[in-house]
Amino acid sequence: MSTFTGTLRLARLALRRDRVRLPLWLLGLTAVAGVSASSVAGLYKSESEQAAYARTNITSAVSRVFNGIIPEASVGGIVVAETFSILAVLAALMSVFAVVRHTRQNEETGRAEMIGSAVVGRHAGLTAALLVTLGADVLLAVLLAAGTAAAGVPLAGSLVLGAAVGSTGAVFAGVAAVTAQIAESARAAGGTAAAVLGLAFLLRAAGDGLAPVENGTVTSLWPSWLSPIGWAQRVRPFAADDLWPLAMQAVLLAVLVRTAFALTDHRDVGTGMLPVRRGPATAARALLSPLGLAWRLQRGVLYGWAAGMLVMGLALGAVGAEAEEVLGSSAELADVVGRLGGSGDLVDAFFAAMMGLTGVIIAGYTVQALLRMRAEETGPLESVLAGAVSRHRWMLAHITCAVLGTAAVLLVTGLANGLAYAAAAGSPDRVGALTGAALVQLPATLSLAGFVVAMIGLLPHRSAAISWAALGLCLLIGQLGPILELPQWVTNLSPFSHTPALPAADPALLPIAALTAAAVVLAAAGLTTFRRRDLAF
Repeated sequence: MSTFTGTLRLARLALRRDRVRLPLWLLGLTAVAGVSASSVAGLYKSESEQAAYARTNITSAVSRVFNGIIPEASVGGIVVAETFSILAVLAALMSVFAVVRHTRQNEETGRAEMIGSAVVGRHAGLTAALLVTLGADVLLAVLLAAGTAAAGVPLAGSLVLGAAVGSTGAVFAGVAAVTAQIAESARAAGGTAAAVLGLAFLLRAAGDGLAPVENGTVTSLWPSWLSPIGWAQRVRPFAADDLWPLAMQAVLLAVLVRTAFALTDHRDVGTGMLPVRRGPATAARALLSPLGLAWRLQRGVLYGWAAGMLVMGLALGAVGAEAEEVLGSSAELADVVGRLGGSGDLVDAFFAAMMGLTGVIIAGYTVQALLRMRAEETGPLESVLAGAVSRHRWMLAHITCAVLGTAAVLLVTGLANGLAYAAAAGSPDRVGALTGAALVQLPATLSLAGFVVAMIGLLPHRSAAISWAALGLCLLIGQLGPILELPQWVTNLSPFSHTPALPAADPALLPIAALTAAAVVLAAAGLTTFRRRDLAF
């Protein structure tokens, strides 16, 4: 028996487990790329509009930080600037989640030990996970190329763009393979790989954002060369179409995979290479209550989201000072922002549109925090409920932490947005208005939170998939609904479509009250059904 015996059967098992999850990732990313390319082609029809966008990208450090450096002033170049960063990050996350799910998570649940007792080689599980994930990355590259080419941009550049995104996802599959051997748990492995992804994005952003502009051109600085995302950007789809940076990614992937196999040979199943940090000898008094325990379990996620949204809020505030100039370069773009953020002042419409997007993004924290209840239910909850803790009290503790955490992240984002805009535009009086525009997103976020709680009570085994799908639906409706002119009944499915578009519009109390009431009713349904059903493992 070799160390790879059983690889193909385990790959089939992984595909069986991911028969819904991976297709949703692939179709979702393809839809984002295709719709974005179609929108760009409609918004920037003339060469003058394309040149104006390119000038704005080159001269704006904030734009280069988030979008990278535009490869050329064309529809294809704008598509790269608008979509590459987000597609590369999402492809990397898809790969990280898939590899960790089929390696470290299998060890945590005991599935790997049970499978390993049969005729299965030591490297079979890791190899199967990599085969499935890398196959998904290759398929993603093909689908992205087809989706963008279908929007009318050149096929050759579309193929190069798809290859750049797919290769980035493949590199982070290798990163996850290594972190799965190092970390003690699936959460730690995924978190470490996500931290590496964040570092790669920051290095790329620093290399592009700090680059000097000379004679109307800009070239990335050396930090970008330290990032796999920066390497993929060097391909410059629709302009140079240089494929040699992808060879660098292939070499890095081979090194990471070889390292992961070597680490597999030197550790036991269920353990990591890093020693587990010992906790204090005595527990804090706060851990004696369900609320204290819930806070202890959720605070790390809250800190991470707060830090990330702080950076995003500062960046959006700085961009807001340039919003009027950017939107003035294209009448179609100004019209789209007006439909997303309301009529009136362009800057107010821009911030209203961005706050709507911010609210949906922060709802991702809310969903993640609430789904911790589901993770606890499949783990230590039975022991917790064996003591003097009722189901209602335990569930309310997690809901309270999630709600207060959501409000805190919204507050941090709004304040950062207002302060950055005040510093860039010299308008300190707008801090309060922009903070309020962020906080008004809370009722819609809470209504989605109530839906998640209801799903945990009613459909525990499907609660995670349904909750994340609902969040994705809200994001698609909010960002693409006005552009695609979807029917009103479809738009109304998203609670965020009922939120007042501050600061462009006047606050309306009725939708805020209705969203809050819906959140309470849904949460009550979840609490009631959870109390009456058996624990679902």
